[in-house]
Amino acid sequence: MARIFVVDDDKGLRDVLEIMLTEEGHQVETFGDAIAALARSKKEPCDLVITDLKMPKMDGIELLKKLKEKNPETMAILITAFASRETALQALKEGAFDYIEKDFDIDKLKSIVSNALEKKGILREEALFMKEVAQSVSFGNMIGKSKDMLKVYSIIRKVAATKTNVLILGESGTGKELVAKAIHNASSRRDNPFVVINCGGIPETLLESELFGHVRGAFTGASTDKPGLFELAQSGTIFLDEVSELPTLLQVKLLRAVQEKSFRRVGGQADINVDVRIIAATNQDLREKVTAGHFREDLYYRLNVIPIVLPALRERKDDIPILTRFFIDKYAREFGKDIKTISAYAMDLLMEYPFPGNVRELENIIERSIALETSNIILPESLIISPEPLSRRLAEGPEINEDGIDLNEEVTKYERLLIEKALRASYGSKTKAARLLHVSYDSLNYRIEKLGIKDFR
Repeated sequence: MARIFVVDDDKGLRDVLEIMLTEEGHQVETFGDAIAALARSKKEPCDLVITDLKMPKMDGIELLKKLKEKNPETMAILITAFASRETALQALKEGAFDYIEKDFDIDKLKSIVSNALEKKGILREEALFMKEVAQSVSFGNMIGKSKDMLKVYSIIRKVAATKTNVLILGESGTGKELVAKAIHNASSRRDNPFVVINCGGIPETLLESELFGHVRGAFTGASTDKPGLFELAQSGTIFLDEVSELPTLLQVKLLRAVQEKSFRRVGGQADINVDVRIIAATNQDLREKVTAGHFREDLYYRLNVIPIVLPALRERKDDIPILTRFFIDKYAREFGKDIKTISAYAMDLLMEYPFPGNVRELENIIERSIALETSNIILPESLIISPEPLSRRLAEGPEINEDGIDLNEEVTKYERLLIEKALRASYGSKTKAARLLHVSYDSLNYRIEKLGIKDFR
C-alpha cells in the first residue's frame, strides 16, 4: 500500500481517482490546490503525487519541485490537456515519472501508477545499498550487487587475510586495480605502501630498472643508486598490471623475486630481500600465452595461486542502474551541477549498449553527459555513446549458414529497433518520432501497431 496525493481543482476528477486508487489498495488523500497538498506533505510525505499541471496559485511543476526538495524519492505523475504536451515533457526534465492526458484510460493510469511505485522501491533499495557500499572499506570504490560481484566480494574477504599471490583476470575497464586496492586495504598490510606498475606502459629498456632499481654507473645516465618499486613496496603490496606484457628476460627475474623474495638491482651484486605481496592482473588469456611460449609456465603458476575473474559489464547488466547513479552523484558534485537522476529513456539506451569498455566506459559516458546536460536530469540527447558496436553488427549482419535466414524476419527486427530508438529519443511522441525516421505519422502508427511496440511515454 502506498500513500498517494491527488491534486486537482476538478472535484469530479479527484473523486474518480480516489475511488480507483483506493480500490487498488492505496491510501489516498485529495487536495483542491497545490498549497494544501504541500502543507500536508510537511507533516507526512507521500510516495506518489498525481497532480494537474495547470492550477491556480501554484502549478504542478512548482509543486513537484517543492515536494522533491523535501523528499527526492517522491514520484510524480502530471495530468495535462493535449495542448500542454510540450509543458508536460518539460515536467519530465524536472523529475516527473510520467504524464497522462485529461481523457486518460483507467487501465493505462493503473499501469503508470504501478510502474512509478515499483521505480520508487528500486530507488530506495539502491540508496540503501549505496550507503552500505560507501561504508564498506573492503570493497573500496567497487559498486555492484549482482551475483557475480557479490562472489568477487566474498573472494576478496577471504583472500585479504592471507599472504597468497593473486591473479586478477578481466577485460579492460572492469576494475582490476580496484580489486587489488580492496584486497590491500582489507589486509594486515593496509598501513604500508600499495605500489602500482603498468608492465605494458613502460619501455622494455626501462622496465627492469623501474621494478628492481639500479646502482650508480649501471648504464649511461645512472648517476646515483635508485631503489625499484619492489623495494618501495616493502611490507606492502605491489600490483603488476598487464603482467602478460612482461618481456621474457624480465619474467625470469620476476620469478626469482616471487620464489626467493629477493632480487638484485640492475648492475648490482648484493641480494635485496623484500616482504611484499604480489597481485598481478591481465586482460589476456595467460594460459594461451603459456602454450604459445610467450609466458613462463612456472611464473604463471606462481602468480595464479588464487584467481579472481571479473565479469564484463554486459554480463552484469543489473548493476548498470546503480553504477549510473553512483557516477551521476560523483560528477554532479564535481561539476557543481544539480543533476540527481537519469530519464527512463536514457537508462534504456544504456541497458541496451554492450559496453566494450566496461565500467570505465560507463563512467566516461556519465561524466560527459553531466558536463553537457543543462537540465537537472540526464536526457537521451546528452548521452554520447559510441555507435560502433551497433554499426558493426549491422554491417556484419546475422550469420548465414547452409539453412539460410528469414530475410523478412531480420528486416522486421531492425525496423523494430529503429522505431523503438526514435520513440525513446522523442519521449514517446509519435509525431516527433515520425519526423526523426522521415516517415508520415500514419505510416509510423501503422508500423507500431503491426509490430506490437509498447507505449514509450
